[in-house]
Amino acid sequence: MECHPVSRHQLLHIDASIQGERSISRRLTARAAARWRERHPDGVVTYRDLGSAPPPHLDHEGAMARLVPPEQHTPAQAEAWALSRELADEIREADTVLLGLPLYNYGAPSGVKAWVDHLIAPGVTFDPASGEGRLGGRELIVLASRGGGYGPGTPREGWDHAEPWLPHGLSLTGLQPTRIIAAELTLADVTPQMADLRELAAESLRAAERAIDELWADVAAERRAA
Repeated sequence: MECHPVSRHQLLHIDASIQGERSISRRLTARAAARWRERHPDGVVTYRDLGSAPPPHLDHEGAMARLVPPEQHTPAQAEAWALSRELADEIREADTVLLGLPLYNYGAPSGVKAWVDHLIAPGVTFDPASGEGRLGGRELIVLASRGGGYGPGTPREGWDHAEPWLPHGLSLTGLQPTRIIAAELTLADVTPQMADLRELAAESLRAAERAIDELWADVAAERRAA
């Protein structure tokens, strides 16, 4: 796994929800980004919104761009390849990545899937000869939200196909989740049939927020001691 040192602390903040201000995952990533800024007041933040501006789905031209030498690319292939390089560079320049991961129809949002597909770029994010990923050595904090409950013993245990998929989807790149913090039952407040689960939903959200507030606590302690 490669480690890419950076001269300044840099954060890549990625949202993926299509719910706007109603989004719990956006609420969680915003909280985490604020905590990161508190810990790294001189840090640099880059923001990408996969919900409001998703990358195009990988199509024939994008796939062919991975099989044809860059000097032989058609204009469409060159455009797809440039996007892959852009997305990879955003990660490469960061030492921490925050990714909001809501659950849609039991899977990852299509914008996240397209983002991952574009990141699988031989020679850019992994060595095609050795298979070694080139985006490792950095934090990936995943802030997940789920409208229902999918834990052990629940009626839909195992129906969450977003959180288990993500490490596999990214595996070739070397980028792997360092921490996954999730809030469940987020639809309880707006779903009458889930009214009796609202306190559990509130506690799940509070627990996620507490976990976020503890991120980078060692950095805060070092700053106080300095």
